[in-house]
Amino acid sequence: MAGMDSPLAEPLSRADIEAAARRIRPHVRHTPLLRLPGAALGLPVAELWLKLEHLQRSGSFKARGMFNRMLQRQQAGALPAAGVVVASGGNAGIAVADAAAALGLACEVFVPASVPAAKRARLQALGARVFAQGDSYADALLASRARQQASGALWMHAYDQVDVVAGAGTLALEMEADAGLPDRVLVSVGGGGLVGGIAAWCAGRCRVEALEPALAPTLHAARAAGRPVDVAVGGIAADALGARRIGDVAWSLNGLIAASHLLSDEAIRQAQVLLWRELRLAVEPAAALPLAALCSGAVRPAADERVALVICGANLDPASLAGL
Repeated sequence: MAGMDSPLAEPLSRADIEAAARRIRPHVRHTPLLRLPGAALGLPVAELWLKLEHLQRSGSFKARGMFNRMLQRQQAGALPAAGVVVASGGNAGIAVADAAAALGLACEVFVPASVPAAKRARLQALGARVFAQGDSYADALLASRARQQASGALWMHAYDQVDVVAGAGTLALEMEADAGLPDRVLVSVGGGGLVGGIAAWCAGRCRVEALEPALAPTLHAARAAGRPVDVAVGGIAADALGARRIGDVAWSLNGLIAASHLLSDEAIRQAQVLLWRELRLAVEPAAALPLAALCSGAVRPAADERVALVICGANLDPASLAGL
């Protein structure tokens, strides 16, 4: 099921992303850009840029898009009294609950039963009403849509609404403001909101590559088929990258994405461990895909390249790093 605002009537533009950045600036964090020589992590590239979006409020880049959608509706006088409703495997729901609390809105979050207990507890701590529905994100999505139609709340899609994708694109705007553009940006993909927003901002000015777990290949499968298709999802990063189908908004921006790569759970886990051991970055598996792509050789930049890794989220169970 696509977001209510998609597909795009017109291409998402840098002007849309600039407007989103102005709108959300008082509410989100300007996250750090850590610049290291590639040799610091044993990689044969000139420089690594780590966009530390796991330090964003609510623990992931999702805050950007969720605040943008709510604030856009607030400015238009179109926020319903019933508040907001969303389906989420975790990060989007946390971001919606956090933004709703900041703006004084009621919030309902529909999650699949498989969502980690730590994420469910955080949603409840933020004041959201949480409903476990079915075994997958798709089940929760259908339930959230039915609830929205019954209540009149603003429906927040985890990744497939224009406002949400424009908000995600502000990450790239911020990176360029800090340091210019790198030669290549590596981005994890679930439903595609983040890679779509970044690709719309970069728009041919640097190479944007999409990274997915081999067990959740929504964009990769769509590119192979020439259209969005449903895929089975599973694996180490499924709670964050567990969409069954690439979003319509992201698919409309597919032509701006230079390549798509699949990574094994083993490679993702090794990169997650490396980020913790060498840099003391405690991040969820979804945030480790960009480094995994380099360490595994799935992506092979030239030796003189500056490569940006989007470290997208930190909503992990801390126990998963115990003993490392």
